[in-house]
Amino acid sequence: MEVEILARIQFAFTIAFHYIYPPLSIGLGLLMVIMEGLYLRTGDKHYETLTKFWTKIFALTFGIGVATGIVMEFEFGTNWATYSRYVGDVFGSALAAEGIFAFALESGFLGILLFGWNRVSPRVHFLATLGVWLGSMFSAVWIVVANSWQQTPTGYHIVGEGIHARAEITDFWAMVFNPSSVDRLTHVWNGAFLAGTFLVLSVHAWYLLKGKFVDISQKAFKIALSVACLASLGQLFTGHRSADGVAHNQPAKLATMEGHFDTLAPADMYLFGWVDVKNQQVTGLKIPGGLSFMLHQKFDAPVTGLNAFAEKDRPQAINAVFQFYHIMIAIGMALIGLTLLGMLLWWRGVLFQQRWLLWVFVWAVFLPQIGNQVGWFTAEMGRQPWVVYGLLRTSDALSEAVTANQVWFSLIMFTFIYLLLFTLFIYLLNKKIQHGPDATEMVQHRPGQEQMANLIGHSKSSTSSIPNPEPPNLRTPEPPKP
Repeated sequence: MEVEILARIQFAFTIAFHYIYPPLSIGLGLLMVIMEGLYLRTGDKHYETLTKFWTKIFALTFGIGVATGIVMEFEFGTNWATYSRYVGDVFGSALAAEGIFAFALESGFLGILLFGWNRVSPRVHFLATLGVWLGSMFSAVWIVVANSWQQTPTGYHIVGEGIHARAEITDFWAMVFNPSSVDRLTHVWNGAFLAGTFLVLSVHAWYLLKGKFVDISQKAFKIALSVACLASLGQLFTGHRSADGVAHNQPAKLATMEGHFDTLAPADMYLFGWVDVKNQQVTGLKIPGGLSFMLHQKFDAPVTGLNAFAEKDRPQAINAVFQFYHIMIAIGMALIGLTLLGMLLWWRGVLFQQRWLLWVFVWAVFLPQIGNQVGWFTAEMGRQPWVVYGLLRTSDALSEAVTANQVWFSLIMFTFIYLLLFTLFIYLLNKKIQHGPDATEMVQHRPGQEQMANLIGHSKSSTSSIPNPEPPNLRTPEPPKP
């Protein structure tokens, strides 16, 4: 196998594994802020207990996320040296901003969040929770900015020639607010909120089905469901905005996503299908002219197709991009339907009586994760053959010294290590979920149990002041003497 393909597989594997955890951290962080804020406002200890419980899981995802993210930075230097040199000035600025404005904020408050419950005031601890969440949000800002610059580069000029060419920033804010960064950032944020909220929904739906921690789980479920409903609807809006941006800035990618070949023809919108690249046909269920209407509000408006580009300048895995994109859309619509149904049943007061729906929420935890993954696959594979769109080809971005055997060896090692990390993560996550919230804070009384406990306590207290009588003489009496 060629070095380029192996290096791409290795980076795709490492970033896909890493991307399980940051969205969870962002989504859980938001819910922790809401839960602890409700505790400060209402004084209800259930919200404090919820925050403590999910803080433990947040710490687990944060730790694994940091460990898996470091690997990618080394891959830039080992496998993609030309790319690193080319984008070094741009990425250096963005990643430095992440370290200063995001990671320092997040890690600085993390200690107070984890260990400050009995050492600082409740308001200070809430500020620490807010700081950790904002740090995770800011971290996503700079990572998405750097990646979006690869998709729609602006605010730069090229210095040097050939393999020594590199991009230098001429306008920092133009680089930050490049044409795709804001739309892609809001899309990523909503995906992260869905990942975190559906983990909470899954865990507390399972508790409700098992009859465990019922009161606290109902409160957590309602919080997570509300956020998930807003995020899923927001995802529909940000997804549409992103598609409009792709049509304007990366028309070859959009044509690949929809399997559209004929430049002069209106573009259909496929709900699902299969792309026959050889015959340039798509077989599936479609809305005739749907893509044309979405982009131009006219069903007969032409949309740029793949035939407008040289074969070397268009993505090669056309059917794969098409499938990933439509899986993402299908998952997004399913999440909207599921959360709206949950909100309707909540409004009618019968949400927690629907055991079948709770089981759906238990297993729906996988949907946002799959949606996030296939969304990134669509964005990155649809950008090919460019690693920096229109400027640097992926085939030219490799390190000259690296060999296929070296990449194979490191890929095998990474796979082994990441499988160990994933196994450890699942084991620890399951252990924390099985244990549940702290039992000392979660005593749940059955009907009449509290009254019985009070009665027993009163009886004990009322008899505790009565002195114990002397024990009777149990010796056998002696017979009378004659």
